[in-house]
Amino acid sequence: MIRPATVDDVPEIRTMIRELATYEKAADQVRSSEEQLRAALFGEHPAASALIAEDDDTGGTVGYAVWFPRFSTWTGRRGMHLEDLYVRPGARGAGHGRALLAHLAALCRRRGYDRFEWWVLDWNEPAIGFYRSIGAQVMDEWKVCRLSGGSLTRLAAQAAAGEV
Repeated sequence: MIRPATVDDVPEIRTMIRELATYEKAADQVRSSEEQLRAALFGEHPAASALIAEDDDTGGTVGYAVWFPRFSTWTGRRGMHLEDLYVRPGARGAGHGRALLAHLAALCRRRGYDRFEWWVLDWNEPAIGFYRSIGAQVMDEWKVCRLSGGSLTRLAAQAAAGEV
């Protein structure tokens, strides 16, 4: 069963975020708190939305997806960015990931979005294979660029100082 997340799901979502980060070998990079997630997902101006996957037999939470709208200047239309897709190891292969993606694809269509995009680590062959099996194009020619920490601060300081 796939359903919209509620504010009561925040502690479990945070737990699964940590599980995902551990799988991606980046557990030390998770800094979000329950309060931050609560505000981001359910505050006055939500930054993102979430879905929950529950196992029909146990009723337990087995996965989640967090997404937010984006915009393409090339198409002139909105699209969806999937920030996180996670299914707990014991529940993988039962269709929960496919169900989460299908629900998000249906939401894209209802809202008139023409793109549904996400990132995948280049070493995560099981995920890449799964994404290809549903028809996703893995775009090897595009690379993610990130500016954060000291680099972000230094570049912002140049603007603030009128140096650029």
